[in-house]
Amino acid sequence: MMKLLKCWAILVLLGLGSLDAVADPVRVLIKTDQGNITLELFSDKAPANVENFLAYVKRAYYDGLIFHRVVRDFVIQSGGYTIDLAEKETAEPVVNESGNGLSNLRGTVAMARTSDPDSATSQFFINLNDNTNLDQRAGRVGYTVFGKVIEGMDVVDKIGAVPVTDKGMFQNIPRQPIRILSARELTPP
Repeated sequence: MMKLLKCWAILVLLGLGSLDAVADPVRVLIKTDQGNITLELFSDKAPANVENFLAYVKRAYYDGLIFHRVVRDFVIQSGGYTIDLAEKETAEPVVNESGNGLSNLRGTVAMARTSDPDSATSQFFINLNDNTNLDQRAGRVGYTVFGKVIEGMDVVDKIGAVPVTDKGMFQNIPRQPIRILSARELTPP
């Protein structure tokens, strides 16, 4: 009986020790003029992209930017343009991590990029539907999913339903600008 208790105590201690090794999830609160959106980031699956996104968040880079692309039932996109449609300067591009096993499902957050797979900088999009056609496939690089919406999907849907227009080089831009008021990393509880 005493050996059994000692074994149990050792297992409990080992188990508690391993709990310390589990990192708190990284979360970011995006306040918009339409409501709040809370993201949970996948630093274990897309470490370079999460680090890149957080570097912009820590600099308050996203504050005042608009959602410049809203495609109904597809995505809402932000991270590059001010309310007067001036493009903000970015840091160097981040490596594409679309082969991380994550899929562009409804509510996930991914990096926007050009046709160059390693061209993503500050722009990101939130998927309004399951957009698995954006995932990596044999012979084709996808768009890196690096997080998901854990609160505020109703706000995302509200933004995704606004009337849009074309203006200059912008297609599907909201008729009335929708701004990010702030984007801040949340401290773990």
